[in-house]
Amino acid sequence: MPKRVLSLFLVAVSVSFFTVCAKSQGSEKKKVQKLDGWKTNVAKRSVKMSELVSGGPPKDGIPALNNPKFISVADAGSWLKAKEPVISLVIDGEARAYPLQILIWHEIINDKFKGIPVAVTFCPLCYSAVAFDRRLDGKIHNFGVSGMLRYSDMVMFDRETESWWQQITGEAIVGDLTGKKLKQIPAQIVGFEQFAKAFPEGKVVSKETGYSRNYGRNPYVGYDEIGKTPFLFKGKTDGRIRPMEKIVVVEFDGQSTVYPHTTTRKMRVINDEIGSHRVVIFHTDGANSALDAGTISESKDIGATGVFVPEVDGKKLNFSFKNGVFIDNETKSRWNVFGRAVSGQLKGKQLKRIQHGDYFAFAWLTFRPKSVIYGEI
Repeated sequence: MPKRVLSLFLVAVSVSFFTVCAKSQGSEKKKVQKLDGWKTNVAKRSVKMSELVSGGPPKDGIPALNNPKFISVADAGSWLKAKEPVISLVIDGEARAYPLQILIWHEIINDKFKGIPVAVTFCPLCYSAVAFDRRLDGKIHNFGVSGMLRYSDMVMFDRETESWWQQITGEAIVGDLTGKKLKQIPAQIVGFEQFAKAFPEGKVVSKETGYSRNYGRNPYVGYDEIGKTPFLFKGKTDGRIRPMEKIVVVEFDGQSTVYPHTTTRKMRVINDEIGSHRVVIFHTDGANSALDAGTISESKDIGATGVFVPEVDGKKLNFSFKNGVFIDNETKSRWNVFGRAVSGQLKGKQLKRIQHGDYFAFAWLTFRPKSVIYGEI
């Protein structure tokens, strides 16, 4: 077990969530009135309080970043190595990169991008990188890290009502906003060089965060191993797939389809249909794991993925992977992992991005157990 994870585990087993957050809870049937240090309306909730456990750090013990500084791709290249993973966010043609070497220490970045207030989030224990629109019912919310976990996934909180939110789904589970759901924004985990090549004018979150952290180091050494046991996970695992297998998740109309990385990395391109929706999944090398070696830049290459609508100007496309590049069979144009044609007849064309996730299997399947696994008979 990684050193930091072990230390958090010792804290968690010695001090339960209930003794950390409340003087007296009683049984689940007893109505919880108040939690120490919180103004959360815990009487309104959609989950059992017993499902929440302390991850170790207290409320804001992992500090979210607000209004981060950005630098150029060229300047970021002085400290970000080629395959270091970043979360790529593209809005209206402009791109920003949020390095996992920063997010692994902060987990949430509250930003404003092209006039849209966004929260870029990363839960290391689930490898879930999700970007959200922070607007809800006409109000802008700012998010922090609660210090709690539910089924090993980070529980966020908004500072306006102190409602608690499940990070991987964007759903409010405790507090006045229970039942509300944040709108997700398509984002990808890619290698820094991939981002820099595709978006030379893009911006990158600076290491000047106002906090002293060992950016570039991984405090969860060895966690990204397929045979590992999920940390502080109290749920049931899905017998169809190993818990720590990475998966690509695509969800339409409440039904999700899971594509195991062992499959996507072997096939490189999957042309598929989910109900009435045509999709294409890309998987290429070039992005390291953030949770493998002690130094992220020295970690194993787990690749980058993208999910898109395989259509341009009303023309349906089918894709293949040849000589290390994505090619559409109709025009033989070459495409990158961001779904953009880089050469050929369709050069400059952009496939519509589809919101997808790259997670550990246990994390997603706990919340969406009825997911279909690609290749199942």
